[in-house]
Amino acid sequence: MKVFKKIDINPTNMNLYTAAVTHSSFTNENPSYPDYERLEFLGDAVLEVIISEYLYKERHLEEGTMTRMRASFVCEEACATYARELGLEADIKVGSGEEINNTILADVFEAFTAAIYLDQGFDIVREFILDIIVPYIDNDVDFLHDYKSKLQELVQTEKKSVVYEIIKEEGPAHNKKFTSIVKVDGIKMGTGVGSSKKESEQEAAKDALSKRAEIK
Repeated sequence: MKVFKKIDINPTNMNLYTAAVTHSSFTNENPSYPDYERLEFLGDAVLEVIISEYLYKERHLEEGTMTRMRASFVCEEACATYARELGLEADIKVGSGEEINNTILADVFEAFTAAIYLDQGFDIVREFILDIIVPYIDNDVDFLHDYKSKLQELVQTEKKSVVYEIIKEEGPAHNKKFTSIVKVDGIKMGTGVGSSKKESEQEAAKDALSKRAEIK
């Protein structure tokens, strides 16, 4: 498997890793190959435990903040990103006509995590996971794109108010465009445009977060 050229792991049970990259559509055409679904189930739990332990021990945050961060760093988009970073798509086996999408990439990353756990043990899989994910945590990547919650958390420590306003609505009913602003303690800090009110507010919060030094 090509992925082992990128990671410092010496596999002992290749059957686990082969199953981890095998989609059910390939199994349907090649019954001798087990698919990754059982491994995905286990890998999802292993991933959550590792990230939960890391946030608890290393970040010293409130429960709600840890919960939101964990959700972001184990979500489908996040896991698909990790899979691409590893180049796992080059090893994935799918049936004819099946395309490798974000869901499959995310599932394979979770299954691959389980394969390492079963083959190498918890300490090795924890090191593997943290090497990949901690840089994303350090860079404050938001895979859920929930900028409103992040802005709220930022200003809570300063006991400031956050208010969103829709200042413009244009376009036909089937193709609306909304413009929002966000005010922190009455001062306009961000502007956002989106195809829904919610999206425009998220964009406004994102704009405000880019001016973080001014908010504090």
